[in-house]
Amino acid sequence: MIFTQLNPGACRTYLIGDEKSKDAVLVDAVLEHVPDYLRILDQQKLTLTHVIDTHTHADHISGGAALKDQTGCEYVMHANAPARCVTLRLTDGFECALGNTPVKVMSTPGHTQDSVALVLPDRILTGDVLFLDDAGAGRTDLPGGDPGEHWDSMQRILGLPTHLVVYPAHEYRHRQPSSLKDQKARNPNLQPRTRQEYMDYLEGLKLGPADWMTEVLKANYACARDPKAAWIPVDVPACEVKGTLALGANDQKVEGLSVDDLKQRIAAGTPPVLLDVRNPEELLGPLGQLPKALNIPVGDLAKRLAELEPFKNGEIVTICKAGGRAHTAAQILMQAGFQNVRGLLGGMTAWKQAAL
Repeated sequence: MIFTQLNPGACRTYLIGDEKSKDAVLVDAVLEHVPDYLRILDQQKLTLTHVIDTHTHADHISGGAALKDQTGCEYVMHANAPARCVTLRLTDGFECALGNTPVKVMSTPGHTQDSVALVLPDRILTGDVLFLDDAGAGRTDLPGGDPGEHWDSMQRILGLPTHLVVYPAHEYRHRQPSSLKDQKARNPNLQPRTRQEYMDYLEGLKLGPADWMTEVLKANYACARDPKAAWIPVDVPACEVKGTLALGANDQKVEGLSVDDLKQRIAAGTPPVLLDVRNPEELLGPLGQLPKALNIPVGDLAKRLAELEPFKNGEIVTICKAGGRAHTAAQILMQAGFQNVRGLLGGMTAWKQAAL
C-alpha cells in the first residue's frame, strides 16, 4: 500500500494508493494544492479514483470539487454533507477496498454532523474528530457541532483496536502519529468521563467561532473552485477546541483564586478588577453575577482588549460558570501582556455552592 501525507502545512492530505492496480484516493484535499496533487499522481503513474473529505472543513477550501472536475473521480463525503457536488455519499459501516487493503467507514459526529473516520487494518484517519496528544480533538462550537455526540464518537474510537496508528486531518505543532494506545494515555479528550462531564469539559474550553471560519464553511457548502473564495489565515490552529486563541496563548500558565480568597478581598475593600467572560444572557440566570464585574464574553475578548487597557497594570480575576472559560480568558490576557491575571476557581458555581 502507498501511504503518504502530501501537504507542507498544518492541514493534512493523505494519498492512499494500491501498488498493483495503481488506483489511488486522496483524503482531505486542499484546493490550493490541487496542481501539486495532480503532478504527484502523474509522477507515480497513479489514477485518482476517489477524493474523500472526512467532514466539511472550516479552515480551508476543499479540493474535492476541483479534483472531480479535472480527473472525473468520485467526490466522497458522508450522507449528511451539505455540499451538492458530492457524487458518492457514505453511511456508517460502509466497507470497501483499495486493492487488497480493506477500508471501513465510521460515522463520528460531534465536530460536524458529516464527520467520518476511515479505519484501515493498521491505522485510522480520524479527520477532526481526534487530534494528537494535547491537541485533543476538533472543536464542537462550529455549525453542526455537538459535544454530546462528540462524546459518543469518542466511545466508538475507544472501542477500536489499540494498535491502530492515528492520522488526523490537522497537526499544528509537528506532533507525530502514534497508536491509539498512546493516545488513550496522552490525549485529554480520551480520558474517562461521563457524557455530562465531557460536555461540561468542552463547554468550559470552547471559544466562539472566528468570523472567517463561517465564510470558509459557506465556500465549501457551495463547492468553491476559487482558492480566494474566502480569506484564510495561515496555519492558525483554528479547528482545535481552543483554536481561536492567538498562537502561544495555550502555553500560558494560569494561577487560580479561590472564592473564599476573593470574598475576603472584596470585604476588605481591595477587590481586583472582575471580568465575567460568560455570555450576557447567563448573567441573568440562577448563578447571578458579582457586583461591578465587567462583562466581555470570552469569544469576543481578543478583539476587545482595548477596553481593558486601563487595567493592564492592575490585578484582574476572570470569572465564568465553572472555571474553564475563565482559564482561557486569562490565557488570552496574559498573551496580550496583562501581567497579573488569575482565574476564579470553580467560577460562579463554586461561589453559589459556598453560599457567598
